[in-house]
Amino acid sequence: MSEFVPRYYEIEQALRGRIDALDAHERLPSDAQLCAEFGVSRMTARNAVQRLVQEGLVYRVPGRGSFVAESPAPRTASHVLSFTEEMRRRGRVATSRVVERERRPAKAEEKRRLGVEQVAVLRRVRLADGEPIALECAVFPAAGVGSLLGGDLERDSLHATLIAAGIVPTAGRGSLSAEAAGPEDARLLGVKRGRPLLVERRLIYDQDGEPLEWTETRYVGERYGLDVVFDVESSHVIAAEQK
Repeated sequence: MSEFVPRYYEIEQALRGRIDALDAHERLPSDAQLCAEFGVSRMTARNAVQRLVQEGLVYRVPGRGSFVAESPAPRTASHVLSFTEEMRRRGRVATSRVVERERRPAKAEEKRRLGVEQVAVLRRVRLADGEPIALECAVFPAAGVGSLLGGDLERDSLHATLIAAGIVPTAGRGSLSAEAAGPEDARLLGVKRGRPLLVERRLIYDQDGEPLEWTETRYVGERYGLDVVFDVESSHVIAAEQK
């Protein structure tokens, strides 16, 4: 795997550190200032800031610049954060309880999604302030990633571990559904069988566009939520476009 870390990610992480030390509505460096500081193009600087805008950490005022948002917003359905980072922004302490950590042959769905024969599997109960929030099963190509799963992943962020090794989760696609808690869900998450769960399945790619992670996360419905940002599609606009 390459140890290249995208420049926009370096800028994004630098801005996160500054945001933590600033008050709400304080001004952030302009795109031009970021270009000069980091030696990047305006597009790269804008991309870094836009990612923070999408997460609700920053807001833009046309003609004035970018500013620190009043309070960290919950994760939106169109944006993936590591669980550790998401809970930190909500003022909670994230920990995990490892349920399974192994290498094995890929199952049919894993082979189709990741394009490999051998996978490394990490199943964890994700907790916030000691309260079980989700049961997560993350599957990775065994080559290159498997060796990174041996660390202290009960307290450390897996995504931070990957990034430190030069493997950057960059983009992906996923789906959301509602399912009833089964016997294992009930036992590990401390809920009754049949309790509603929010189930997210996602495929994440690395900075080279290669499949990196196929994950199913089963959230306890009443302990977790997502914000949804959307456009309203008007029937009048559709009709006009079809003429």
